[in-house]
Amino acid sequence: MRKLLWAVLVLLIMWCVWWAVAAFGLRTAIETWLEDRRGFGWQAESLSHDSTGFPLRIESALTGIALANPARGVAVNIPQMSISTPIWWPGDVKVTFTDAPMQFFTPQSKASVTAANAHTDLRLHPGTSLELEGLTANAGAWDISTPDGGLYAADRLTMQMLQSPDAPQTYTFFAIAPRFTLGSSMRKELRVPVEWPVSFDRLELGASITFDRPWDIRALEDRAPQPRVIKLDLAEAAWGDLRLFAAADLEVDDTGVPTGTLNLQAENWQTMLDLAEGAGLLPSQLRTQAQEGLGLLARMSGDPTALDVQLNFRSGFMSVGIIPIGPAPRIILR
Repeated sequence: MRKLLWAVLVLLIMWCVWWAVAAFGLRTAIETWLEDRRGFGWQAESLSHDSTGFPLRIESALTGIALANPARGVAVNIPQMSISTPIWWPGDVKVTFTDAPMQFFTPQSKASVTAANAHTDLRLHPGTSLELEGLTANAGAWDISTPDGGLYAADRLTMQMLQSPDAPQTYTFFAIAPRFTLGSSMRKELRVPVEWPVSFDRLELGASITFDRPWDIRALEDRAPQPRVIKLDLAEAAWGDLRLFAAADLEVDDTGVPTGTLNLQAENWQTMLDLAEGAGLLPSQLRTQAQEGLGLLARMSGDPTALDVQLNFRSGFMSVGIIPIGPAPRIILR
C-alpha cells in the first residue's frame, strides 16, 4: 500500500512539473511573438498575462492587447482574450475573445467589432509537419460598426475548414451567417431603398477543395498549397426579391488555369444593377451595356427577369455556350 501511495505521489509531482513546464513554454512563446513584432517596429503590448487551467489544460489569459504596425497605419485593440490547449498536445488550440468591443484601425477608417461567445479552434495533427486537421470560428450575435453607424451584423457566425479523413489534401469549407444584416451606414452608402428588408433570408457557402498537398508548416515557411480541384456545392445569398446562387466543378492545372463549369443563377438581376449603380460600383456609362448583355443572357435562359448561366472554362478562356467572353482568371494562392 505504501509503495502505491509513493507511486501516486511521484506521478502527481511529475504531472505538476510537466504542467508548469508546458505553461511556461506557452507563456514564453506568446511573449517571444510580441517581442518579435516589436523588433519589426510594431507596437505590441499586453497589460497582463496569467496562466491557469491546471491540471488538464493550459490557459493563458491576456488583457489589454494592443498591436499596431505604424508603417501600414493599422492597429487593433483587444480588451481580453485567452489561449487554451490540452496538457497532452499543444497543437489543439482554442482562442476565446471577450464580449467587449474590439477596435480596429486603418488609415481610412475605424471599426468596432462586438461578438458574443466568439472563439476559434485550431487542430493540428501530431508530428513535426503540424498538418492542419481543422480550423473553425464561431460566434453568437455579432456586429461591425464605425463612428458613422453600423456596417454588418448577424445572429450567428460559423466558419469551418475541415480535413477529409480519407484524403489529407482535401478540405471541406462551410460558412453561414443567419439573419445577416447591412447596418445603417452601409445601407446609406449602397443607397438601399428604405422599404427593402432589414436582413438577408439566407447567406451560406459550402465547398470542397483538393490542394496539391495538405496545409502544414510549409505554408508558412515555403508557399501556400495550391488548389487543384474545386467543387462549389453551394453559394447562396437571398435578400428580399434578390437571390444569387452559384455552383462550380473546376480542375486547376499547375499554372492556375481552371477547366470546368461555373453555374450562376440570379433572380431580379435588374434590381441588382440598380443597387450597384446607386452605390457607385457600376459606372452609369456602363449601365446600358451591362443591362443589354445580361438581358440577352436572361432571354436565352427563358426568363427575362432571371439569369441562369453556365460559364465554361477551357484552354484558358471563358465562354457562355459557344460565345467567348474573355480569358479565364488564374487561381493561385499567394
